[in-house]
Amino acid sequence: MGKAKTTRKFAQVKRTLNPKDQRLQKKNDKKDKPDTTKNGELIREVPQVASNLFFQYNERLGPPYHVLIDTNFINFCLQQKIEVYDGLMTCLYAKTIPCITDCVMAELEKLGIRYRIALRIAKDERMERLPCSHKGVYADDCIVNRVIQHKCYLVATNDKNLKQRIRKIPGVPILSVASHKIKVERLVDVVD
Repeated sequence: MGKAKTTRKFAQVKRTLNPKDQRLQKKNDKKDKPDTTKNGELIREVPQVASNLFFQYNERLGPPYHVLIDTNFINFCLQQKIEVYDGLMTCLYAKTIPCITDCVMAELEKLGIRYRIALRIAKDERMERLPCSHKGVYADDCIVNRVIQHKCYLVATNDKNLKQRIRKIPGVPILSVASHKIKVERLVDVVD
């Protein structure tokens, strides 16, 4: 029998930052100079929140849920073999009104023959069509602007960038498709 090879083990070295590191200098500069006004009061920027939001609960969301649907949500539902309308009803346990903007329809039409089934689903009479008054056909901007103006929508998307933009808007739940189900990311329960 031969001798087994052994590997040399090195001691773990704890790494520390150099005291002259730029990252530490920036933190120290901020501590030395707090943002103050002429009166000595701290400057605080508080984003203006709609009056119908109480903490993070949106009072405008109600049982006939209006769901804004994005292009890739329909495509993911097709890939996972989920019917959009029934999937939303089983996920939210209530009546849902799926809504599609003109920009999303234009985006689906641009994708071509490969996405013809998704376009057929989007043209279903159960889907409510929302007209767009802005120029351009970029669907993500359209959905974000509509959600900011009217806080009565849930947003159904699987797009990472769009999810990040919507998470910054308080009181707007996000629906997505994962593991053959539609999942809700932020739907706040009513507290009695």
